[in-house]
Amino acid sequence: MNVQQVIALGLGSLVIAAAGGLVVRFHLGRRRADRVWAAARYPKLKDIGTVKRLTILPLIDRYTACDPSTGGSTGSPRSSRQALVAEPGVSYLVRADDITILFDVGLNQRGEHPSPLLRNMQALGVPLEEVDYIVLSHLHLDHVGGMEYQWKRTFGLSKEPLNLKGVTAFVPEPMTHPTAQVEVVDGPQVIAPGIASIGPIPRQLFFFGWTPEQSLAVNVEGKGIVLITGCGHPTLQRIVERAEMLFDGSIYGIVGGLHYPVTAPRGRFRLPMQRILGTGKWPWDPISKEDVEDSITYLQRRHPQLVALSPHDSCDWSREAFRGAFEGRYQDVQVGEEIIVQ
Repeated sequence: MNVQQVIALGLGSLVIAAAGGLVVRFHLGRRRADRVWAAARYPKLKDIGTVKRLTILPLIDRYTACDPSTGGSTGSPRSSRQALVAEPGVSYLVRADDITILFDVGLNQRGEHPSPLLRNMQALGVPLEEVDYIVLSHLHLDHVGGMEYQWKRTFGLSKEPLNLKGVTAFVPEPMTHPTAQVEVVDGPQVIAPGIASIGPIPRQLFFFGWTPEQSLAVNVEGKGIVLITGCGHPTLQRIVERAEMLFDGSIYGIVGGLHYPVTAPRGRFRLPMQRILGTGKWPWDPISKEDVEDSITYLQRRHPQLVALSPHDSCDWSREAFRGAFEGRYQDVQVGEEIIVQ
């Protein structure tokens, strides 16, 4: 056996060992997530209160309201719409009466300053000083501002540091920030009148590993609970079941990512990255059209009046399937196009 063969054999052994490690980790992690889910039994959040008006303004997502391919439209001036930037991350500005929450902070994949998030905020007339709280759904680069921030277990709104003194950030696992006050959410809790985190729900992802993710719940007076999700890694079913455990009111709506990357991979090289890297299933058994249809049937039984599926982690086929199933109640999630509940 020559040197090249020895090296090839060694590399092959390493690849097999790494793959085996991922398989074992994934198997054990899924069992752990199921145990955590089964043990998580919480009382009703009786004192959450209500808000009269809720608006959700996408600041970062894959499509903008000025993208002709989406058919989007918004009441913002045309010049402002044309200045909007799309990227494969997530950030929503949530206004609930007089409380303003920045839900996730995007990806900033090029490490820019000002970042796409800051540029979109400026184009839409959203001053950073308006933000009362930051809520991070989970510690993935496309939600915390980039890979550097994920590695350091922190978050950033742009490449250069911003002073967030006076802002409380609610995070689903231990994180730090140089200026913001960071509060780790370890279970359901009220954040402000009418607004609550449903608490982290963990899921084991094949490549990304253990991923606790929280969603927001806003109780709109006369309507019910509106759920705001980041990626929906815990699955639609567990997010809804957690909300039904916590609240007496009905689920009025759900807005955000639910992770249905079934067809037509996006991206520069058109690789199915969401299907492979972000899945909570085995990579060789990815999310299917049947899974999407089962989820739609599940949600239809709740009779929501608002459904808005983010294109961040769901393909256009899935979005169209939801649009057809919830005709008249479906809205697009597009940067610059506000979703209003009142």
